[in-house]
Amino acid sequence: MAIIKTNYKSIEVADGQPILDVCEELGVHFSCRAGRCGACKIDIVKGEKNLSELTEKEIAMGDCDKKHRLACQVKINQGMIKIKFD
Repeated sequence: MAIIKTNYKSIEVADGQPILDVCEELGVHFSCRAGRCGACKIDIVKGEKNLSELTEKEIAMGDCDKKHRLACQVKINQGMIKIKFD
């Protein structure tokens, strides 16, 4: 099992699961849910090595990197990540 944390809450997810639904439950704001708008951008505070590689949509966004991801695009491979968002 993998774990997604904020300063206030932790949620367990299956390894390899997209984190979109879990991040929405944690309070991340979404709009298009398809990697076009950037509304779901999250900061990876810890555990970026536990995430999938950047998607083509994240690369096209221009300001995503291993520490700044689109929650609608990323999957957690295993382990724990800690996120921060506005």
